[in-house]
Amino acid sequence: MRKSIWIVLILLVTACGPAVETAVSSATSDSAESAAAPGMGRMGMGGMGGGMMARHQAPVPEEYAGMTNPVPADEESLARGAEVYGRLCATCHGDGGMGDGPSAVNLDPAPAPIAHTSQMLGDDYLFWRVTEGGHDFETAMPSWEAALDEQERWDVINYVQALGSGAVVPGQMMGGAMFDPAAEAAQQAEMLAQGVEQGVITQEQADTFATVHGEMDGWMVANSDTMQGSMGQMQQTILDDLVAAGSITQEQADAFNTVHDLLMAAGLMQ
Repeated sequence: MRKSIWIVLILLVTACGPAVETAVSSATSDSAESAAAPGMGRMGMGGMGGGMMARHQAPVPEEYAGMTNPVPADEESLARGAEVYGRLCATCHGDGGMGDGPSAVNLDPAPAPIAHTSQMLGDDYLFWRVTEGGHDFETAMPSWEAALDEQERWDVINYVQALGSGAVVPGQMMGGAMFDPAAEAAQQAEMLAQGVEQGVITQEQADTFATVHGEMDGWMVANSDTMQGSMGQMQQTILDDLVAAGSITQEQADAFNTVHDLLMAAGLMQ
């Protein structure tokens, strides 16, 4: 299901529906999770603060850890998930899952581009966040445990993942942008070029980052059904597997992490 994905840590918010409207009118400081702008890379390249980064790397609670989606992402599940998404999620996250639904303008920080964030998170993490919402992270993300049964939660997870992979075309529900692969590629290239221009990284480091990034994309295409845990956990797992398989060297993996940290510190990747 999953296609090319940016390996950058940003926050997941999985649903945002009518329950948020009261919070929007009363307080925007306790709101849904932050988001990258439409057209950003599939895992986002900017606009994410340190608090979001910490939340996105939060460990999955023991009661959810290791869970895998028992519902096949077939036409029936995607249709059910689309109905749930249109009814409860699109108002904040937009038809295409880019965080730009009509209610998003009232939220600060803005809803996350969940179509993209869902691609680099394990099933266990996603089910946890849909079930319990953003209470643990002091956001207005509602808990859907009471409103949606387990199958409905898995169905909507299937749907948002399909949005991010391009497996489904967003319905015209609440409005919002669709994912743009060309913008995604341009975003990464621009970030690396800025890093080189500003002397944050060398051209060789930029080339290594891009090479490793491509290998990581390929890993996720081949292993989309085995991903578990938070983004930080997944990123290191992928790098370790690629080194073990001989797809990249340990030196390249270390260089990728170094470039990632340098770009973060420089504010080019937040």
